[in-house]
Amino acid sequence: MSSHSIAFDFLYGAKRLEQRLDGALSNVKGVSFSEFRLLATIQESNSGSLTRVDLASLVGLTPSGVTRALKPLEKLGYVKTVKGQRDARQAHAVLTRQGKILVKDGRSVIEDTIADVLSNKPLRSLAQLMEAL
Repeated sequence: MSSHSIAFDFLYGAKRLEQRLDGALSNVKGVSFSEFRLLATIQESNSGSLTRVDLASLVGLTPSGVTRALKPLEKLGYVKTVKGQRDARQAHAVLTRQGKILVKDGRSVIEDTIADVLSNKPLRSLAQLMEAL
């Protein structure tokens, strides 16, 4: 098996896993995996808040992409925008209480989904993992 074939298989498997996680989170919590990832990244920051520019660099989106993605999450009450203390032009995304609960619950959904993938049969290789996905 060539190295580029392994890379393609790995990327395919990662996409399949993301689709599984997306479906599980959507069905149970009503958010996509991408939305969950934004919220979890905010929670994992040292200060519990991130500027849109910082969040964008951490999740691989543009700042405007982050702004568009956060808008519905803000309407749902999971995140709020707080103006910077030193610079009012700088807005920070901060999780609300509901957002923190969603991230906590979402982590359980992800753990259950991954456990389900891994429990189907013994996996001895990357190829078998890709087949399980």
